[in-house]
Amino acid sequence: MGIVAGLDSSSAFTHIVVCDTDTGAVLRQGYAAHPVEAKATEVDPQAWLLSLGEAATGGLLEGVQAIGVSAQQHGLVPLDHQGNLVRPALLGNDKRAQAAAADLIDGLGGRQAWAEAVGAVPQAAQPVSKLRWLARTEPEQAQRVTAVMQPHDWLVWQLLGRPARRTTDRGAASGTGYWSAGSESYRPELVELALGHQAALPEVLGPSEAAGTTPEGLLISAGTGETMAAAFGLGVGVGDAVVSLGASGSVMAVHHEALADPTGMITSFADATGMHLPVVHTSNAVRVLRGTTEMLGVEGLDALSALALKSTPGSSGLVLLPYLEGERTPQLPHTAGTLCGLRRESMKPEHLARAAFEGMLCSLADALDVLRGRGVEVRRVFLLGAAAELPAVQQLAPALLGTQVVVPQPAQYAALGAARQAAWALGVSQGSLDGRTPPAWQGAAAQVLEPGEELPVGQAVRQQYVATRDQIHPGAFSPVR
Repeated sequence: MGIVAGLDSSSAFTHIVVCDTDTGAVLRQGYAAHPVEAKATEVDPQAWLLSLGEAATGGLLEGVQAIGVSAQQHGLVPLDHQGNLVRPALLGNDKRAQAAAADLIDGLGGRQAWAEAVGAVPQAAQPVSKLRWLARTEPEQAQRVTAVMQPHDWLVWQLLGRPARRTTDRGAASGTGYWSAGSESYRPELVELALGHQAALPEVLGPSEAAGTTPEGLLISAGTGETMAAAFGLGVGVGDAVVSLGASGSVMAVHHEALADPTGMITSFADATGMHLPVVHTSNAVRVLRGTTEMLGVEGLDALSALALKSTPGSSGLVLLPYLEGERTPQLPHTAGTLCGLRRESMKPEHLARAAFEGMLCSLADALDVLRGRGVEVRRVFLLGAAAELPAVQQLAPALLGTQVVVPQPAQYAALGAARQAAWALGVSQGSLDGRTPPAWQGAAAQVLEPGEELPVGQAVRQQYVATRDQIHPGAFSPVR
């Protein structure tokens, strides 16, 4: 028996779990908020180290043999030739690079060219777009940039004492916009296209490789991005999809190959095990429910859920297309939501409440179908986020998504995934584990929900939604030419 730790440095906090190497059982935990504003779009990375230090107080890491690092994705840490910060790190929630992303799309010859090059079409969040923004708006600072890292890369580098060798992993690299999940290699010419000159990029490690060892003998694994770490912590495999219910939504699935998608709806990430994680995002998920609670004047999502369950499948004919903030899937960035099917008998609060849940889940089913349409196998769906606990979501999701739904118990899955990676790297270094097979930790405790006899009813509701969507937005899912 050994002890490993996984730390997750998210956008707001650091959470550390200390686990048994053989079973994954959590032995100790630590937590600390980042000393930054909640909605900050740029930050001095030292704040991440301060948070890490606070989370690890009280002897939390005593006896730990290896550490894995998970961190927020799409951050850009620009460094000069001495490894010092050129400017504060740009975070994933920074939308200032939207015009820069569009500029890059045109610069390479369109969406399909990007999809074929790196498996993703540039978005404002990606480091490649942030580099273009930096070159256009802060040219003097951009000229000083000689190396670029992401948050997880930078934290690993700091833990190791800032060695000459800088590393990352394929999962984090796949979110940059200049690493191809298909060829598993950097596209340095895209860095030059964005920044105006070349910059040093971290070495991409394999899933079970170690980034190095601290002077105290503590092994540091490759680390990865939060999305990949959470998937690893959950223990998902081929046939599994993960639906995340935040203000916006995402659907990702484990697949055996990278998917190039010229429409830009699929982002082709690599995972933390050697497989791939194609992801489809929606702009609207829980924000649809919150907007409906305000519109109906009910107190919170629990009350909205109870109200929705007083209605019947199909919401008495009401259909809500939940495109309140425009939409990414389908690509309707400038549209608005639509409420259809109003009749005197349908104009009741409970029907609108249910239409909000049905609309949100049908929109996520659309995203799931984008993956299925590309040959991705989906046998069950893991449902994540606080809204996954709502009775209305649990009652409606299996039939509307058309598959078994698993609702894991709340846990720090990204930190657990980082710890599991640390145990893998430690086992390989000791000769007790194969570099191709991660440690077989116990899966997440979960509630399993089946569509059962409700499947035909759910599919009828879905057909009603699709018919309305196609009438209001014909050709929304047509291939991009």
